[in-house]
This record gives sequence, structure tokens and C-alpha cells, in this order.
Amino acid sequence: MDLTHHDDSQDHGRRRADSAPAARCALCAALLICAAGRDAAAQSLRSAFRGSDLPAAPVTLAVQTAPARPPSSQPLVLTLDDALALAEKTSEQVTMAEAGVARAESAERRVRSEWFPQVSVAAAYDRALASEFEGLFDAAGPACTPFTLNPQAPLGDRVGEIERALRDCPPTGSFFGGDDGGDDDALPFGRPNTYRLNVLFSQNVYTGGRLAAQRTRARLGRTNAALDLTSTRAQLVLDVARAYYDAVLSDRLVVIAEATLAQAERTAEQVRQQREAGRLAEFDLLRSQVGRDAQRPEVIRRRNARDVAYLRVKQLLDIPLDTPVELAADLEDPVLPPPAERLAGAIAAAESAAGARPRTAVTQAQNDVQQREADVRIARAQRLPSVNITSSYGRVGYPTGFPTFGDFRTNWTVGAAAQVPLFTGGRIKADEVAARADLSETQARLQLTRELATLDDASARLQLANARAAWEATAGTVQQAVRAYEIAELRYREGLSTQLELSDARLLLRQAQASRAQAARDVQLARVRLAVLPELPLDASSASADVPQGEPTGAPVQQPMTPAGAAAGTTVAGRPGGEQP
Repeated sequence: MDLTHHDDSQDHGRRRADSAPAARCALCAALLICAAGRDAAAQSLRSAFRGSDLPAAPVTLAVQTAPARPPSSQPLVLTLDDALALAEKTSEQVTMAEAGVARAESAERRVRSEWFPQVSVAAAYDRALASEFEGLFDAAGPACTPFTLNPQAPLGDRVGEIERALRDCPPTGSFFGGDDGGDDDALPFGRPNTYRLNVLFSQNVYTGGRLAAQRTRARLGRTNAALDLTSTRAQLVLDVARAYYDAVLSDRLVVIAEATLAQAERTAEQVRQQREAGRLAEFDLLRSQVGRDAQRPEVIRRRNARDVAYLRVKQLLDIPLDTPVELAADLEDPVLPPPAERLAGAIAAAESAAGARPRTAVTQAQNDVQQREADVRIARAQRLPSVNITSSYGRVGYPTGFPTFGDFRTNWTVGAAAQVPLFTGGRIKADEVAARADLSETQARLQLTRELATLDDASARLQLANARAAWEATAGTVQQAVRAYEIAELRYREGLSTQLELSDARLLLRQAQASRAQAARDVQLARVRLAVLPELPLDASSASADVPQGEPTGAPVQQPMTPAGAAAGTTVAGRPGGEQP
């Protein structure tokens, strides 16, 4: 290995002697670039490691930084309180839950209306085009000489005139009696026009308990709808907080990836200069270039993940996707404040509470059981008689032209009705069996909900304790990783260590910083979840555990290249003694 290095150095020296003037020009240009970009690169590194207290090393060449975002309007700065306020105003889920409450209230009013009298008014007009009674009451017979009254005639003549008129022109009175003074026009038979005005009245007197059971069921349905609205708002708080801190975490991971890339580029440039000076082999140069190029896809992935996280935040808050947004949260704060001011009291109360708290899901399950009990009473009420009273008041007229008030006659009835089912073919029995089966199911579901609620509360507390312990543990780890990288960079710059040691220190630093940011995000989300846990839906809260499993989201998976002859004391990705993964 030493011979190969010596041969490479001699060959490189001969090539450098042939192109000494060109090399000197290139070196001068590089030094000029270094002098111009040193301050900017150092400032970029200081900003990148601001949260981890890592000082920027002296910069020998300009460092490639992330492309700046295109100039745009002033960004919208959002705290978590601002995000929650915007989400509640524009959330589609909350709107749908409010519609469910309005629907349940209308169902309750509909059931309650059956307790009150039902009054309705009806008006109708019928025009007869043809009738079987047409002409039935018309007068028939030959024409006759009408009776002539002569008061001056003798008594015998006057009596004879009366007899003659009765014989020749018999009287044509009404078919039902009375005179022919036009009363036949008021009869319904064969009339061309019929006008009706009716007022109908009905009142339930006894329903076998059906109305009371329906009222109880509707009231419980309205209560559950209101609880659904509360659960939807609590779930919205958790969803917004998760999206918010995912975006904040993605910002931090982008900064870590870009800073790691800047370190790799600085190392690669130092190796290139030493290679040109003949102090390092070509393998070291290739290794540094591969390590630098391998970090660039990671930066691209982190930037894409950040863009997706911000799009999720904008979608939840109903913000135009092209609006620049800046999130006012710091995952590097040594003392994490409450995620939102509006949740500070709930978080303090939840952390100090000793036992399990009442859950909305358990209350809803209890209401479901009472609803199924009401369904059993409704099914049983079908076997009992139902009694109601009715009354009808109507005005009817049969005028030949436009009606007047005197053309109408009155109809007014009052009655009572009772109905008892005698034989239904087993329908009522089937309804009772189905209602009791639903009751047994909801009772079992209530017991299961209570057990899951107790488990979920204990799990949420353990998740918060684990997340806080992980966050507190990462504080010392980051400080140690920063110090280790400073020493490794100094040792490599002075020629006392290998590039492998510097790469390992850089990787461990990135892992420690990513773990620190991930732990802070987990602590804040666990606090939010514990605060809104009593109102969360049981299934959603149980499936939304935010405790990291295994590696944190920001932990890199790339392992540094290790030559076969690595020293026994070198660490590879945190494995002591040079142990290979």
C-alpha cells in the first residue's frame, strides 16, 4: 500500500512539473474564490448549526449552498394557535359534523311534534263534466193553463178554477219535500260546481309508550351528534398539530442535510487540494467525492418532503398553495414551551391528572345502549292499543257561479278511534328479537369501549413519558456529537486521523441532530394528544400513536465506506470496534 502511494506521488509529480504554470494559475484562481466566499460560507454554516452550537470551521473554498427560494410576497407567519384558529373556520369535517347536529335536532323536533294536536286545513274545487244525476229532478209533462186568481168571481167559480188547475197542472214540489223555491240547487246531486273547505284535527291519546320511547331515542341521538362535533374538533386539533410539527421537523431536517452536504463538500475540496499537493492517494479523493455526491440525493429528498409537508398544512388551513408560509416553532429550544397557548391549561391538567378521565367515546356508547333500550320499548308498544281522537269541520257549497258565503253548508264531526293488532304473522315478534339483539351488541360494545379507553389513556401517558425521556437524552448526545466532530475535523486537518474518522463523526452528528428534532416533535405531539384525548374518537386516537418506532424520521441510513484495513478503534455508524453492520 505504501509503494502504491509512493508511485502515485512520483507520477503525479512528473505530471505537475509539465503543467506547473497552468497549475499555479488554477491555484491562484482558487485562492481568490476562497477569499471572496469565505465569509458567506462561514455564515451559512453558523446558521445551519445554530441549534447544536457547532462552530463553523475555517472555510478554504466557497461552499455550495441550497438554491434560494424565488422572491415572493411577504410570507404568512403562523403559530400553532393561528393554524388552529384558521382550521376551525374552514374545516369541512367540522361543517359536516355541524350538519349532523342540525339533522339530529330536526329529528328530535319531529318526534316531539307527535305529542301535540295535529291541525290542517284543506280546500278543494270540483267541476262536474257529466253526472248520473243529470236531469233527475227536472219537471216533466205537457204544457197546461196555469191557475188564474179572480177575487171578484163567485165562490163556486173560484173553487172550480182551483180544481181545474190541480187537475191540469199538478204541483211539482221538491223530491224530498218542500216547495220549488230553488232549494234543489243546493243539493249535491249532479251539481256542476262543488266547493269544499275543511279543517281537520287529530290528537294521540294513548300509544302504548311508543311516543315516550321515540322521544328518548331522539334526545340521545342529538346528544351523540353534539359529542361527534366535539370529537371532530378535537381530531382536527390533533391533525393540524401533527401536520404543523411535521412541517417544522421537515424544515429542520433540510437544514441538517444541507449542512451535512456543506461539510462533505468542504472535506472533498480539502482532499482535492491535498491530492494535488501529492499528500493523499487517489482513493482518498474518490472516497470524499462519493461521500459528497451521495449526500445530494438526501438533500433533494428532504426538500421534497418539506414541500409535501407544507402542502398538507396549507390544505388543512385552506390556504392557497402558492402562498409562502413560515411556521413560528423551534424544535431546538432547550425548554419546550406548550405547543399552543390555548392548550396550555389542558396540557397542565392532563399531565397532573392521576387516573383515567371521562371519554367522549364512552359517553356515546352509553347513549347507544339507552337508544337500543328505547328501540325495545318501541317494538313492544306495537302489541298495545293506540287511541286517538279526530274532528273535522267543513263548509261545502254547490253554486252555479262564483260562490258567496250564503252558498255554503256546514259539516262538523267528532270521533275517536282505537286500533289493536290481532295477527301480524310474527312481524312484531321479529321486531322485538332484532331490537333485543341490537341491545346486547351495544352493551358488549360499551364494555369494550371502556376497556379500550382505559388502555388508551395509559398508553398516551406512557408515550409522552417515553418521548420526553428520549428528548432529554438527546440533549447530551448532540453536545457530544458536536464536540466529537470538532475534534475529528481538527485531527483530520492536522493530518492526525483518516477521512473515515471524519465521515463517521459527521454521520453521528447528523444522526444526533435528527434524533433531537424528531424527539422534540414527538414530545409536542404527545402533549397535544394527551390534552385532547378525552374528546378524541377512540379508534382514531388509538391508531395515531406518535412515538417513534426504531430510527427517527430524520435518521440517515447511509453507511460510510470502510476499507478492509480499517483500524480496530474506528467506529462505523456508531458501532464500536469497527464492527461491520
